[in-house]
Amino acid sequence: MNALQGKVAVVLGASAEGGTGWSIAEAFARAGAKVLVAARTQEPLVKLAARIGGTAVACDAGDEGQVKRLAETAVRTYGRVHVAVNCAGLPVQGTIAEVTRQQLQDGVNVNYFGHVWFIKYLAEAIGSDGAIVIISSITSTHPDQNFVGYACAKAAANCLVRYAALEYGPRNIRINAVLPGPIDSHMARETFQDPRMRRAFEREVPLGRIAQPADIADAVLWLAGSAYATGLDLHVNGGMQLRRMPRLDELPGGADSYGEGLPLGDRAPARGPVE
Repeated sequence: MNALQGKVAVVLGASAEGGTGWSIAEAFARAGAKVLVAARTQEPLVKLAARIGGTAVACDAGDEGQVKRLAETAVRTYGRVHVAVNCAGLPVQGTIAEVTRQQLQDGVNVNYFGHVWFIKYLAEAIGSDGAIVIISSITSTHPDQNFVGYACAKAAANCLVRYAALEYGPRNIRINAVLPGPIDSHMARETFQDPRMRRAFEREVPLGRIAQPADIADAVLWLAGSAYATGLDLHVNGGMQLRRMPRLDELPGGADSYGEGLPLGDRAPARGPVE
């Protein structure tokens, strides 16, 4: 029997059509789960909910009160939650010399504090016997000098997952992080249409190709099912963790071109780093 059939899943950061969160929500629905999707951007979210027969809820991932209300809405709508996934992310572009206090604070609010609130309130909604997955980043373990604020906040989120796995393990709530590399989503199509940009990333991936959103969704479904795993920082990037991120001088256009259109979750603007 499908481990997700009839379960309730919450996916935050799912408003980018064809993106990672969107694909994860669709995968849960195909697996027979009831899916509540959430994001700041409401219009595409409503489209996704209609497509998968789910529920759409507005939620800013960096706002503790809104994340708490998201969890309460899920319980009120479906009775309980079994699985929760946080895909939302906010890029902070720049080096240490360039970054401002405000940029760092904005990034930490979503990329670290947002995961704290998500785990805290969605674990409460789950109660026991469930799973929480956060989408982190390869940049949290493999330096990318142009996104230091983003990467450091994601590294803190990885540490959070280990502490949360210990805290919620006695309630059989499994908590893991997925660390993607670059993802060839709809948002990144224009970037990766440049064969020089595509080659710069693909040569650092042992499997020889950039991920599709479905690759990340497959890993999330495994972690959300009956997997005997918790506290993982799971690299899902074709083996890119065995190599490195491309240097800025290896990219066409250098730092000025890096990040255009690359997917980062619900809160990503037009320019953002790879996952």
